[in-house]
Amino acid sequence: MLKNLNIWFFISIIISSFVLIPILTVFSSFFDDTSEYYELLKNTFLIEYIFNSSVLLLSVLVLTFLLGTGSAYLVSFYEFPLSNFFKWALILSFAVPPYIYAYSLTAFFENYGTAYAILKNVFGDGSYNQSIPKFDGMFGAILSISFSLFAYVFILTRASFLYQSQNLIDLGKNLGFSKFKSFYKIILPSARPAIVAGLSLVAMETLAEFGAVDFFSINTLTTGIYNSWIAFDDLAFANRLSFFLLLFIFALFILENLSRKNAKYHFNTREGLKQKEKLKLYGTKSYLAFMFCFIIFFLSFLFPLSQMLYWTIKFPENFFDLKVFELLINTIYLVTISSFILISFSLISNYGNRVSKNKILNTLSTLSISGYAIPGVILAIAFITFIAWFDESVIKSLGILSIKKIFIGSIFGLVIVYFIRFYSLAFNGIKSGYEKINISVDESSYLLGYSKRKTFMNIHIPFLRNSLLFIVILISLEIIRELPITLILRPFNFETFATTAYISASEDLLEAAAVPSLFLILIAAFFIIISSKYILRDNEK
Repeated sequence: MLKNLNIWFFISIIISSFVLIPILTVFSSFFDDTSEYYELLKNTFLIEYIFNSSVLLLSVLVLTFLLGTGSAYLVSFYEFPLSNFFKWALILSFAVPPYIYAYSLTAFFENYGTAYAILKNVFGDGSYNQSIPKFDGMFGAILSISFSLFAYVFILTRASFLYQSQNLIDLGKNLGFSKFKSFYKIILPSARPAIVAGLSLVAMETLAEFGAVDFFSINTLTTGIYNSWIAFDDLAFANRLSFFLLLFIFALFILENLSRKNAKYHFNTREGLKQKEKLKLYGTKSYLAFMFCFIIFFLSFLFPLSQMLYWTIKFPENFFDLKVFELLINTIYLVTISSFILISFSLISNYGNRVSKNKILNTLSTLSISGYAIPGVILAIAFITFIAWFDESVIKSLGILSIKKIFIGSIFGLVIVYFIRFYSLAFNGIKSGYEKINISVDESSYLLGYSKRKTFMNIHIPFLRNSLLFIVILISLEIIRELPITLILRPFNFETFATTAYISASEDLLEAAAVPSLFLILIAAFFIIISSKYILRDNEK
């Protein structure tokens, strides 16, 4: 094992350990002393935080399961009008973050909002506000998060359905099962690992959601963490709440692993696996399948897009007042720097694992990719906590000037936390690409006189080109949508489309929030359309 300890190993160790620092900070900070505010909140709102987080989580899981699994089943097993369109169009829901969906929902149904304007134009003056439903509070948050995140379940479940053979379908027919009985007795159980994986991603994103729940004034663990830092300047209590939220996250990991235990489904037959045949629907069934998918597509993407476009056209002055070019430059700047750093270090770390084959490094790498499961607000607070401790305990003792300004409220600090948050996307993406490069390629390269560095630069990187492009797309999409990390750590007067929309909405200026929200949706949709080609191509190979 010692012979494999090289520069690649040590660099990879440093990278993995660095990513783990904020996570370890949260756990260690649980035992720090807190202010009187903690005792007050513990006896008043802490139970409310946990209860609201639980209700929100369970409700979103049920709704995303119905939306994601239902639509995935229809486009995978049946042909109906626009079925090929829906298989990628439903992914566009990712372009609408929950907080922007919340703005759209409120803007449409609020008093004298868009719904009122439509009714007035069609039927004339009237007391319509009394009959227009209000989607706010917990119900509004559930709808906003569910329609934004159901695509996690859709993508993974659809991929699982595509890999299911005709043999499983024929088995249901031979047993005399109806289509519905075949679905929940055979097809659905065989896709359980994929469904659980999708729901796990939904659960983590729901627990991490800040913008939508804050907009609807719902007290959750996430909003409590943010307010503890912003409103009360109590890092210790923010970390205490972060600890409770992390317990939720780890509980989800345990439940997911338990649900996947022994969840392997095989079908052995002498004839081999038969390609799944899609059943063409006619008449009422075709119409109902189309309407189900179209309603989901409309509500998840067209509705918020139309609402933001409507407000932009109605109040054009907000478009001209918005510093679009500046926001675009800021976004591109963050995406470029973050992508470069993430890909560079993920490449090094993956290659370090490949050439070292060290169990310690492998364990550290596995732990380091957990950052994506940690809510952004926790990572931001943990990072500030660590920098404050390091500055107070180490830097000042050495008589060196404070480093807080270098890391807190700076692009540097912001990119570091982006790195920790999205490291798993880059690492796993490159790891998946590396799995396609046989180790014999490396051995042949060494025999030809190539060094490890030359093998890495001249052979591995060109081979990984497509994987790297896909990773850039995913990272770009995540950074464009990211809100709490950017809100907490951005420099003064440095804004993105996400933060600009949030600030306007928090000031109850929804019409002003429409323009940055519209740009965010359009830019995100562009990246999703590109990435969907990779997703669908990989699923259908």
